[in-house]
Parts: sequence; structure tokens; C-alpha cells
Amino acid sequence: MAKESETKTAEQASPDLERIMRRLDLFDQRLDNIDSVVTAVAERVMKQPVTFSVTCSKCGSNIEIAIVGTEKPGR
Repeated sequence: MAKESETKTAEQASPDLERIMRRLDLFDQRLDNIDSVVTAVAERVMKQPVTFSVTCSKCGSNIEIAIVGTEKPGR
């Protein structure tokens, strides 16, 4: 009787394990897609200067912060 329950448990674990593996693969693909999008945006930003204009909440003066990047070397 104990052997039957052990085999049923092993049979049930196999589909669960396969489902988990499929979900991990999908999650990995999504992370790769996010990485590609972030890399593309970063490359676009690095091609041109970016300026942030902030108004100080205490004194009301305008503060400009400029970030100048250089393009990554070609591959």
C-alpha cells in the first residue's frame, strides 16, 4: 500500500516539475526582453545630452543638471 502512494506522488510531481520549468523558461525570456529594451533606451540616451531642470522647493531657484554621455564603441 505504501509503494502505491509513493508512485502516485512521483507521477504527480513530474507534471508539476515540468510546469515549473516551463514557467521559469518564460520568466527568463521576459527578463531577456526587458534587458534588451533597457539597453536600447540607454544607448539612445548616451547618444545625446540630457538636461534636468529642477526648481528648489526652499528658495525657488532653478537648477539645471546636464548629463553628457558618449556613444558606446561599435561592435
